[in-house]
Amino acid sequence: MINIRRLSSFFVAVLIVVGQLSYTHAQDRHAGYYYPEPKTSEVYQAPLPVFQGVSRLSRVGFVTGLDQQQKQRPYPPAYHMFAKGADAQKLIIVATEQGRYNTLYRLRGLLASMTADARTSPVFAKIGHVEQLNFFDLLKIVGFKELTITNGNELAHRVTIE
Repeated sequence: MINIRRLSSFFVAVLIVVGQLSYTHAQDRHAGYYYPEPKTSEVYQAPLPVFQGVSRLSRVGFVTGLDQQQKQRPYPPAYHMFAKGADAQKLIIVATEQGRYNTLYRLRGLLASMTADARTSPVFAKIGHVEQLNFFDLLKIVGFKELTITNGNELAHRVTIE
């Protein structure tokens, strides 16, 4: 004879698990495709507001410009960048070389290097005091809300930009 209580409990448990999987997937549909689920994260409070007039097109253009700079170098790019999400407010950076950015510290080193590049950008030149700004500040003023950086293997780190 079928025990209705056990069967009901089983279906409730299945619904909870499916609901959790759906919730996780809805939260970050790029995890598991471009990068593994981030195990570390941080929130960055940017001192600058989003520039007026920035749009999805601005963010896509920003990423395309950075990509073009990499392609002009005499060596293959060490990483690729993508603007994702409905409004292109998620920046994804994926390392291309095995072992190069295999720790959180090396990923942060890459971001520090990108800060040096950002300080020479025309956008920062308009603001002034660039020595006090970093790559996250540049992302904020062009309207990015999230950055996920990964070694393209087992490590991913997320930065929420507020």
